[in-house]
Amino acid sequence: MNHESIFINHSYIHMGKIRTRIIGDTEVEEQQKQKAKERAARKKAQEKKSKEQSDTQKEVSAENAVDVGAVKAEKKAKKHVSKKAEREPKKQGTKYLKAKKQVKQGKVYPLSEAIRLLKKITYASFDESVELHIDTTELGLRGEVTLPHGTGRTVRVAIVDDAVLAQIENGVIEFDVLISHPSYMSKLAKFAKTLGPKGLMPNPKAGTIGLEPEKLAEKFQKGSIRWKSESKFPLIHQMIGKISLKPEQIYENAKSFVDAVGIKKIKKMYIKTTMSPSVPVDFQSI
Repeated sequence: MNHESIFINHSYIHMGKIRTRIIGDTEVEEQQKQKAKERAARKKAQEKKSKEQSDTQKEVSAENAVDVGAVKAEKKAKKHVSKKAEREPKKQGTKYLKAKKQVKQGKVYPLSEAIRLLKKITYASFDESVELHIDTTELGLRGEVTLPHGTGRTVRVAIVDDAVLAQIENGVIEFDVLISHPSYMSKLAKFAKTLGPKGLMPNPKAGTIGLEPEKLAEKFQKGSIRWKSESKFPLIHQMIGKISLKPEQIYENAKSFVDAVGIKKIKKMYIKTTMSPSVPVDFQSI
């Protein structure tokens, strides 16, 4: 038997598939080798194409990431600018700046001189309030004081009775201070949501509950005020009158308030009107 005419059917497993190679026929072997090369070339081309697609996808993702990052950065920048704008003080008017120039930088004024200066630099078209702003040595300060000349503002004081309760129930509130006898507090309880947010609900700390409500009402009508420092900072902001009061009246009101706080508890003090710049005050001179 001719050796070249012998064909050997040889089967083998490749990548999970059964492939057959015929050994002994040179021409057939060459054809099979060629097909194998073609399959390898197609596989390589497919792998290259997949890699290119993957690289392209990565580039797109990177570009998208850059775009998203840019958008976030832009939003953050806008937010920063917005917050900065909120922190920046509003532009001051010409009249205010003119008034401020008359307050000497670094000078601490005796109270009487500071009041005269306020009278000079006031420029508003309405009767401005006079305010004291005090930096104290401790937190939680509070008290009550009667200003000898009042605050310059008419205070409407009401004492709780059945008629006042009926008005509140009908939504009519014609008072700035509400005084109550303890016996009426149970009847007022249902109006707490109405009076509480307005600061009108009688309570012991405000001195608006007592066994003699008429005397309490008289005290508030004469200019009695309750004051306290801020809850988290040792600062007091208090109106003590109107700029239309005489200088000596403003002085006496300011002195009464300073005495109520106590000079030893004061670190710094300023006086101003509603619209004016503040004037540093030498409180030791009072």
